[in-house]
Amino acid sequence: MADAEQAAPEPGVPVRARRPATPEETRALGHPLRVRILRLCLEELTNKELAERLGVSPGTVLYHVRRLVAVGFLVPGTPRTGPSGALEKPYRSTGETWWLESPLQDAGAPAAHAPVQAFRRELDEAGPESVRTFSRFSLHLSDEDVAELDRRIVAVLDEFVATDDGRREHPRYSGMFLLHRPPGPQARD
Repeated sequence: MADAEQAAPEPGVPVRARRPATPEETRALGHPLRVRILRLCLEELTNKELAERLGVSPGTVLYHVRRLVAVGFLVPGTPRTGPSGALEKPYRSTGETWWLESPLQDAGAPAAHAPVQAFRRELDEAGPESVRTFSRFSLHLSDEDVAELDRRIVAVLDEFVATDDGRREHPRYSGMFLLHRPPGPQARD
């Protein structure tokens, strides 16, 4: 069967197995600027373009880009000639971070909060009109319930992530699934 004719993944069946993050990968994901660089590099961008979009110096971006390249989260794109005639070297995300199993779960603060900080910054930049849907909830769950909820939600997201290349003509949406224990006494109401 030709690639274009292959059936879509069966609902609920993992498209690709998740794997534990290496210590180097965990450290690479532990900075909000690197998390933002990964999201921006869903399209090919140069160091200069990243610096302009992020509002930081090109040297700072280069440092973080090199860390992401070293662990395989970014790869060099095809070099191109820029408007001034200079050779530009873009980078793009490999998408590998999606397939890591809770890479920052044991990282501790502030590294564990890097994705939330990056997401909040992106949401602030996009503005309130960018929010397409919102659901906030509070549930009483056993450890087994937490694992099942996570497994089911991530399975649906896995299907969409794995087939996203086929929807490139549509607008891009960004989201985050986060489950946390609230502070204070654990109410049983």
